[in-house]
Amino acid sequence: MFKIAVDAMGGDNAPKAIVAGVEKARDEMPNVEFQLYGPIDQVQPLVQNDQQIKLVQADEVIDMGEEPVKAMRTKKNSSLVLAAEAVKAGTADALFSAGNTGALLATGIFIVGRMKGIDRPALMALLPALKGPNSVFTMMDVGANAENKPNHLYQYGILGSFYANAVLGIENPRVGLLNNGGEEDKGDPMHKEAHQLLQKGSDAGHLNFVGNVESRDILQGPADVVVADGFSGNATLKALEGTAQAILSMLKHTILDGNLKTKLGGLMIKPALKDVVGQLDYAQYGGAVVIGTKAPVVKTHGSATPVEVANTMKQIEKILQADLTGKVAEFVKEHPEELSGKTDK
Repeated sequence: MFKIAVDAMGGDNAPKAIVAGVEKARDEMPNVEFQLYGPIDQVQPLVQNDQQIKLVQADEVIDMGEEPVKAMRTKKNSSLVLAAEAVKAGTADALFSAGNTGALLATGIFIVGRMKGIDRPALMALLPALKGPNSVFTMMDVGANAENKPNHLYQYGILGSFYANAVLGIENPRVGLLNNGGEEDKGDPMHKEAHQLLQKGSDAGHLNFVGNVESRDILQGPADVVVADGFSGNATLKALEGTAQAILSMLKHTILDGNLKTKLGGLMIKPALKDVVGQLDYAQYGGAVVIGTKAPVVKTHGSATPVEVANTMKQIEKILQADLTGKVAEFVKEHPEELSGKTDK
């Protein structure tokens, strides 16, 4: 039975949404135990059925606005830190939180631990592919590292390929480098060098590099894994989210504020609009994964609903079933020169 350590107090709607989401997931996940960390007097009254649920007392909570590393170091008895410690000790297999992203990254890297051979664990998001052979793609880094070296981007290509294949079931996933143009010589020196490393890795058979991709095209599915430095990846993700929300809001108000003819037309296309909203709802694809740590560390957004929490729990179960961490660790051990970017024989 897999065991997921849950920060029950993380997020804007905690602990209510977290507990409800866990119970929703529990009903579909008979082989998972959920360890909920938080003040038991606040969490226990929300639990409708304690089957497969274990409550663990945590006296402190890391708030959304706290400085991540300082909070991790000073709040040793917080729900997030204790949950991370359980994963480190091996009494839990994965860590989940909807709370402070920086604090989760810090606990994931410094407590759960960075996998040997991986220089910079990345935050990986799942996004919808509106065209192409697959309905979803991964993008990393979307915010764990503000600055990167070329070799980090090469490692993200390897890590993303493992996730796309092992968890999403994509054969020979296509890896693209987020850049400001499709040509090989585009970008700053860091991206040009990363392009060369990814191409060498592809030539050696360690990944399937398809070249540069532009931010305007990534939702059209040109790649199954989009590699980005943390600054560019985070900015692109937020731009996509904001644009999607703005367009949907504009369509809604255009219909509601229009004349009778407009409203009747809106009524007729309502099913199609629901399909569009569903495709652009990133939450249905699960949470963001801190990939490159010794065990799965997964984050969903702070305002997550119980449905979104449950979807993320299912995602974690898939990661554990696929033994993603074990497969990556085995590759790192067998191919240290590839992960260092030295792909020449």
